[in-house]
This record gives sequence, C-alpha cells and structure tokens, in this order.
Amino acid sequence: MKNIALIRIKGEVGLRKDIAETLNRLRLRKKYSCIVLENPTKEQLGMITKVRDFIAFGEINEEMYKKLKEKRKTKIKNFYRLHPPRGGIKSKLHFPKGVLGNHGEKINELIRRML
Repeated sequence: MKNIALIRIKGEVGLRKDIAETLNRLRLRKKYSCIVLENPTKEQLGMITKVRDFIAFGEINEEMYKKLKEKRKTKIKNFYRLHPPRGGIKSKLHFPKGVLGNHGEKINELIRRML
C-alpha cells in the first residue's frame, strides 16, 4: 500500500457530530489541513470512507511528498497546513468535476497548486 494524502476541503459549519469527531481523529481540524498516512490500516481506510464527502484524498508520489516535507513549519509528523488552491476549486462537487473524494494519482496536481 502506498502513502495516502488527505486534504480537508469543507469547514466546520453544519457538520454532524460523528463526522466532526472522525475528522478530529484524523487530525484534519481546519480547512485545507493535510495529513499523509503511510501504509494506512483498515480502521484508517474506514474513516476515509466515512468522511469522503468532506475531504480530497489520493496516492501521493515521493517527489510531492518531499516537497511537502520541505514546506512544513510544525514539527508534527505528517501534518501540513496548505494554502487554498491557485486557480480555485469546485468544493461542492465530487471528482472529476469538483475536488471532493478520491483523486487517485491526480491528488499530486491539487497539492502542487496548494503549496
């Protein structure tokens, strides 16, 4: 299994309690925060499935992962704060028309726009 990058797209307002708790456990507490899961467990994959309508996720390649590590300002492992993406996003639609859900390899392009 590869590394999976998760980026929170939707904010706090109007979230159900169980969804907010799952995002909190994934350390995605603020909009445009990002984490990278290395070899995710079955439980983590279940959490991703539960919150897929609020995040963008996909397999990150090694080159983009190194760029993320270079930009990091905090010491927390695999946690990153990103800018809103250059060029804008459609935050209410699922991939490929919008930005929510599973991007696969295309998550690297989204992260590049957010650095």
